[in-house]
Amino acid sequence: MATFSGSWVRFQKQRRPSGMRWAALESQMLSAAAYDDSKQILYLRFRNTGDVYRYFELPAAVYQAFLTAESMGRFFRSHIRDHFRYERMAKLHAA
Repeated sequence: MATFSGSWVRFQKQRRPSGMRWAALESQMLSAAAYDDSKQILYLRFRNTGDVYRYFELPAAVYQAFLTAESMGRFFRSHIRDHFRYERMAKLHAA
Protein backbone atom coordinates (compact mmCIF):
# COMPACT_ATOMS: atom_id res chain seq x y z
CA MET A 1 0.00 0.00 0.00
CA ALA A 2 1.37 3.43 -0.94
CA THR A 3 1.73 6.19 1.60
CA PHE A 4 1.91 9.85 0.78
CA SER A 5 4.41 12.39 1.99
CA GLY A 6 3.11 15.26 4.12
CA SER A 7 3.70 17.79 1.35
CA TRP A 8 1.60 15.80 -1.12
CA VAL A 9 -1.26 15.44 1.34
CA ARG A 10 -1.18 19.21 2.06
CA PHE A 11 -1.10 19.85 -1.71
CA GLN A 12 -4.15 17.64 -2.25
CA LYS A 13 -6.08 19.35 0.58
CA GLN A 14 -5.12 22.82 -0.65
CA ARG A 15 -6.36 22.18 -4.18
CA ARG A 16 -9.80 20.76 -3.45
CA PRO A 17 -11.65 23.92 -2.34
CA SER A 18 -10.75 25.86 -5.47
CA GLY A 19 -11.87 23.16 -7.91
CA MET A 20 -8.51 23.39 -9.65
CA ARG A 21 -8.08 20.85 -12.46
CA TRP A 22 -4.97 19.64 -14.25
CA ALA A 23 -4.86 20.04 -18.02
CA ALA A 24 -2.64 17.87 -20.21
CA LEU A 25 -0.35 19.98 -22.38
CA GLU A 26 0.99 19.37 -25.86
CA SER A 27 4.51 20.56 -25.17
CA GLN A 28 7.93 18.98 -25.38
CA MET A 29 8.89 20.62 -22.08
CA LEU A 30 5.69 20.49 -20.00
CA SER A 31 3.22 17.65 -19.52
CA ALA A 32 0.47 19.32 -17.46
CA ALA A 33 -0.65 22.57 -15.88
CA ALA A 34 -3.17 23.64 -13.27
CA TYR A 35 -4.11 27.12 -12.11
CA ASP A 36 -5.66 28.17 -8.81
CA ASP A 37 -7.28 31.48 -9.68
CA SER A 38 -8.31 32.24 -6.09
CA LYS A 39 -4.64 32.19 -5.01
CA GLN A 40 -3.03 33.08 -8.37
CA ILE A 41 -0.79 30.00 -8.30
CA LEU A 42 0.28 28.15 -11.44
CA TYR A 43 1.32 24.51 -11.12
CA LEU A 44 3.47 23.05 -13.91
CA ARG A 45 4.59 19.43 -14.34
CA PHE A 46 7.76 19.01 -16.40
CA ARG A 47 7.76 16.20 -18.94
CA ASN A 48 11.32 14.85 -18.55
CA THR A 49 11.50 14.76 -14.75
CA GLY A 50 7.87 14.68 -13.62
CA ASP A 51 8.75 17.47 -11.18
CA VAL A 52 5.94 19.85 -10.26
CA TYR A 53 6.71 23.51 -9.61
CA ARG A 54 4.31 26.17 -8.44
CA TYR A 55 4.59 29.82 -9.43
CA PHE A 56 3.10 32.41 -7.10
CA GLU A 57 1.20 35.65 -7.80
CA LEU A 58 0.81 34.78 -11.46
CA PRO A 59 -2.11 36.75 -12.95
CA ALA A 60 -4.89 34.86 -14.75
CA ALA A 61 -4.13 36.82 -17.94
CA VAL A 62 -0.59 35.40 -17.98
CA TYR A 63 -1.98 31.87 -17.52
CA GLN A 64 -4.42 32.38 -20.40
CA ALA A 65 -1.63 33.73 -22.63
CA PHE A 66 0.48 30.69 -21.70
CA LEU A 67 -2.32 28.29 -22.69
CA THR A 68 -2.76 29.94 -26.09
CA ALA A 69 0.93 30.45 -26.86
CA GLU A 70 2.31 28.93 -30.04
CA SER A 71 5.05 27.34 -27.90
CA MET A 72 4.30 26.89 -24.20
CA GLY A 73 7.95 26.08 -23.50
CA ARG A 74 9.12 29.30 -25.10
CA PHE A 75 6.41 31.29 -23.34
CA PHE A 76 7.43 29.72 -20.03
CA ARG A 77 11.10 30.59 -20.55
CA SER A 78 10.33 34.17 -21.64
CA HIS A 79 7.42 35.18 -19.41
CA ILE A 80 7.21 32.90 -16.35
CA ARG A 81 10.61 31.45 -15.41
CA ASP A 82 12.66 34.03 -13.50
CA HIS A 83 9.65 36.40 -13.39
CA PHE A 84 7.62 34.85 -10.56
CA ARG A 85 8.52 33.40 -7.18
CA TYR A 86 8.38 29.60 -7.32
CA GLU A 87 9.01 26.41 -5.42
CA ARG A 88 9.48 22.78 -6.37
CA MET A 89 6.82 20.53 -4.86
CA ALA A 90 7.85 17.43 -2.93
CA LYS A 91 7.65 14.24 -4.96
CA LEU A 92 5.20 11.48 -4.13
CA HIS A 93 6.99 8.59 -2.41
CA ALA A 94 5.63 5.06 -2.09
CA ALA A 95 6.45 3.08 1.05
